[in-house]
Order: sequence, then C-alpha cells, then structure tokens
Amino acid sequence: MRVLLVGGGGREDALAWALARSPSVDALFAAPGNPGIARVATCESLAVGDLPGIVAFVRREGVDLVVVGPEAPLVAGLADELRAAGVSVFGPGREGARLEGSKAWARALCDRHGIPSPSSRAFTDVGPALGYLEELGEPPFVVKADGLAAGKGVIVAPDRPAAERAVRACLEQLVFGDAGRVVVIEQFLVGEEVSAMAFADGRTVVPMALAQDFKRVGEGDTGPNTGGMGAYSPVPFVDEDARARIDAILRAAASALSEEGIDYRGVIYAGLMLTADGPRLIEFNCRFGDPETQVVVPRLDADLAETALACAEGRLADQRISWRDDACVAVVLASGGYPGLCATGVEIDGLERAEEVDGVQVFHAGTAERDGRVVTAGGRVLTVSALGPSLDEARARAYQACSLVRFDGMHYRRDIALTVGARERT
Repeated sequence: MRVLLVGGGGREDALAWALARSPSVDALFAAPGNPGIARVATCESLAVGDLPGIVAFVRREGVDLVVVGPEAPLVAGLADELRAAGVSVFGPGREGARLEGSKAWARALCDRHGIPSPSSRAFTDVGPALGYLEELGEPPFVVKADGLAAGKGVIVAPDRPAAERAVRACLEQLVFGDAGRVVVIEQFLVGEEVSAMAFADGRTVVPMALAQDFKRVGEGDTGPNTGGMGAYSPVPFVDEDARARIDAILRAAASALSEEGIDYRGVIYAGLMLTADGPRLIEFNCRFGDPETQVVVPRLDADLAETALACAEGRLADQRISWRDDACVAVVLASGGYPGLCATGVEIDGLERAEEVDGVQVFHAGTAERDGRVVTAGGRVLTVSALGPSLDEARARAYQACSLVRFDGMHYRRDIALTVGARERT
C-alpha cells in the first residue's frame, strides 16, 4: 500500500520507522517530515495545516492510507476531508478530536458517562472562576486553557494567588489566544502518573503497552513543564488490578464516543493519575503521545501499517497485536533555552555513533538539513530511544548513546527511568 504520514516531529519519526518496516508498504510519504523521516520516506513540502494541499496530494499520488500524527490537523477536520475523498485514515474526525481540542467538552463527556476524573468546571468569566477556586478549597489548583495551546496550556498553581494569575492570564490577557477563552479549573490529583494509549476502530479497543513520561525540564521534576523530556515502558509498578481499571477507562471512553454517535478511529490517549482511589483521568489526547510513542512503538510486535489500516477500516478485531518483552527508555535532547526561546541552525554531531549502540534508535524532532549537515530547528531536537532486556539495561544504552551526541547548548535530563529499575526487580 501507499502511505502518507502527516507530521514532522519525534513521534512521527518513530511512526515512520515502524511503518517503513512493514512488508505491505510499497511507498511511504511524509508531510512535511524531517531529516530523520527522510531516511525511510519521501518528504513533501506540505504543512500539517494545509488540508487542501494534503487532500490534493493524496489524490494525485493514489495514497491508500493516511496516518495523522499531530493533533492540530485532526481538530481542524483533516480526517473528515480525507474520508470524504474516499481515503482510509488512521485518526479521528473533527468530532472525535474534541477529546483533545476542548478540555471542557472532554470533562463533560466524562461526567455524562461516569469516567473517573477530578472535580472540575469550565468558565468564560473571571468572577465565577475565582469563586470556584474558593469552592475547591486547599491548593494546589490546576488551571487549563480549554483549547490547543502547544502543550503549554496547563498550569499547576501552588496557591490561590498563582491560580488567580493563571485565570486572569487566560481570560483577560489572552496569553493562549482563543485556546484560553474558556478555562477549566480542576482538582489537583496526587499519585503516580502514567500514559495509556489504545488502538480503536469505532467498535474494538486494543490497549497498548503503558508508558510513563517526564514533563518537567529539570531533574527531580523541577522547572517548567515541557512537551516531554523522556519516557519509559513498561511501567513496573502498575499491577494487574490497576491495569484492568486503566483498560476499563480506555474502553469506557470509546463506548462513550460511540454512544454519542462518534465513529472514532485511531488512538485514544489517556493521561492518568494512579490515586489512592484508583486511576483518574487527567487528560485525553486524540493521537499518539510524544515522547511515549518513542518507547511504545519500538516494543510493538505487530505490523503498524496493517494495524493502522485495520483501525481505519473497522476490522481491528482481526489483528494480532502483542508486545516485546524488552523494555525501552527514551531521552529527549533539547536546545539551549528550551522550553523558552531556543537558538536554531546549530550543527549536530555524533548521530551515527549514537545509533551504533546496541538497541538504540535516534528519532529526529526539531532538526533540519543545511548544506548536507543536520542542524537544530526547534526546542526538542532528538529522542534517543533504546531497547534492552530490562529497564536498567535500556537506560544504560540510552545514556551511552546520548553521551555521543553533541551540539552547542544541548541539555537533557539524566534521571529518566532512574528509580524504576529497582521496582522492576522487586
């Protein structure tokens, strides 16, 4: 089959790597792709937001399957337009993508269908929002811009004044633009956070291997939130009972969407907190996570292209999907200044040496090619992923490979998966 992958980040490089390994893929295109993706796919100069251009390309090239990586084109309705053109798409339509496109809508869905989630309420005016902070009581508080805010729209406020500033920043100062014209204020949950994803075809749900990611820029979970500084899979502290309850939440989400007339095909992502009262939903996403994809997809013991096509065609129940016993650890290499302003165009050295380490694959995210050299082009530049027979071994391989890569200003967390090896051994 002829496949188009939409996107150009580290998640998409991992997806391209897996799609290219499928015997059923005759041609793989990417829009726009990146230098890592270009190793296995033909990259096209199409922005992810150019919906008419993508549809025209798919028609012109006779593409059989489109795999959509990022959330923005899904929220904009790319899958709907492609399906209207008769093309199979791995990714939900506009209605289903509201899982991520509107936090208020997703919270209301949970309330309507009894999906366990924190107490929350949505507001468009400052006064009632501040009143709800008083109602919630003790801090910390979680303040979220309702719409897509490039991963920066969630503020954990340690006290009432900080929460009030966050509310005013959204509703009065419009720091998140239209995405923050509605704010969701919710109860802060305490526990371990895990990322749960599932394949879905509108009827069948197949949960994926669990992962845990690291959102803060600094070691010991310090500093500002980022798009993710690393991840690992499997998650050894999740027991069978917790796993069953997590899977039940994923299936409940799919059932809720179906009951509301939404034919959801693609990935359901649930960010969950394992509280003393069981798993509680933090957020839904309508696509693969990043950097969770870079640790989950390498463990997939199945043909990703065939699985994606089965989701798109509503026959996921026929697929055999299993997971490798190997663990995977991924470390994000970031530009100086990230998650703030970053320099770009900085030359990167050591990529080939890093990928010579056993079990390692380096996925490109914020990179570009200039005069035959790979240079930085964003905040999260590379994800170094390593498979190993244990989390300890995978972690050692990942950090060995990280030590071989060089670019000015490069920084990364050195504590990804640091404490979970001991849990895995117990």
